[in-house]
Amino acid sequence: MFLTLLAMTVFIASIVLVPWIIIEIPSDYFTHPKRQKYLREGQPPFIQWVFMFLKNVAGVVFIIAGVAMLFLPGQGILTIIVGLFFVDFPYKYKVQKWIIRQPGVLKAVNWLRKKAKRYPLEV
Repeated sequence: MFLTLLAMTVFIASIVLVPWIIIEIPSDYFTHPKRQKYLREGQPPFIQWVFMFLKNVAGVVFIIAGVAMLFLPGQGILTIIVGLFFVDFPYKYKVQKWIIRQPGVLKAVNWLRKKAKRYPLEV
């Protein structure tokens, strides 16, 4: 019962959150010369650590849910991409760029952005 409820919650969250996050990504995210590394730079170290921890946990949840959605109903690949945006790891930006440059992924992402009247991602 609990797993069914959890699966339904993750599925519904992915339907709502994944498109919203993809739409909110700046169109120059992959080409902007200066990348922002720390969103909470002016905050105390403890707040920065808590924020980074929660962001990474959310990213891992999205990645796991995305992998599950490759076999279950849902937006698996897009959910994995969103999870990669949250998780911090070495060479993260290069992995993101490689994934987004795949023709099918870029086409799907830019289709979502076009429906929301946003500029396509520049890669």
